[in-house]
Amino acid sequence: MATQLWVPQATIPTRSLGKKAFSLLPSRSQSMSLHPTSNRQSIKCTYSTPDITIDSSSVPIDVYADVKTEKIVVLGGSGFAGSAICKAAVARGIEVVSLSRSGRPSYTDSWVEQVSWVKGDVFYARWDEVLGGATAVVSTLGGFGNEEQMKRINGEANIISVNAAKDFGVPKFILISVHDYNLPSFLLNSGYFTGKRQAESELLSKYPNSGVVLRPGFIYGKRKVDGYEIPLDIVGEPLERVLAATESFTRPLKSLPGSDLLLAPPVSVDDVAYAVVNAVSDDDFFGVFTIEQIKEAAAKVRS
Repeated sequence: MATQLWVPQATIPTRSLGKKAFSLLPSRSQSMSLHPTSNRQSIKCTYSTPDITIDSSSVPIDVYADVKTEKIVVLGGSGFAGSAICKAAVARGIEVVSLSRSGRPSYTDSWVEQVSWVKGDVFYARWDEVLGGATAVVSTLGGFGNEEQMKRINGEANIISVNAAKDFGVPKFILISVHDYNLPSFLLNSGYFTGKRQAESELLSKYPNSGVVLRPGFIYGKRKVDGYEIPLDIVGEPLERVLAATESFTRPLKSLPGSDLLLAPPVSVDDVAYAVVNAVSDDDFFGVFTIEQIKEAAAKVRS
């Protein structure tokens, strides 16, 4: 949404340049426009020849500028996917706030200093202190446990967050969900999957034209846990390449129930992060996105 800032008329006298004059001509209005999705400046001018008479007493300048001002709130920003999203967003000049139960991470990478870390729980969050000025909320909330625990963290926590963002007028919400793996319905009834799907349903109902659901499979990368780095990419990256190279042979098998447990390609945590960045900046990017679509969105940011 564009914000109009009215600025006073500026004038510059016409300066003679030998036999010719250069003049900045007025238009009917003088305004500066701020828009969250672009960054452009322009000045209208004309070049006057000796046979054209121009009043040189004063000529106003019209400046039109769209300045990008994105601010995202990452729920679970100190976690595996959350920290990658924070890092990718900071690298592209996006203001980032993280809300997580652990608060600021223990490692000292340079991008960490550029994130506003808030320690808290979404069930008891002071949303007015977290969501102010946000243009998007990104939720990486999710986890395993017993049935009730999984429904609470995968479903209820995300549903509360979606409604809070909607109540505070945040224009976009991005949810990191999960691929369904082509599993039989009785397996998809577990608290993990039902929680995620309930959260998706709430998001798409509250944000029908700007809600984003990313459904990655196994996410790999270098995961930091308690000061240790777990190199999930040692398994994930080679497997992704093998499945990509053999896709033409394995495609017929994907119709078999549960086949995606073996055949769904892993996704780099960086690709998930770049897909989120693309979703933040692209107003036409909304809906449910599969593994391949996540990679396509990430490629747009990488290029």
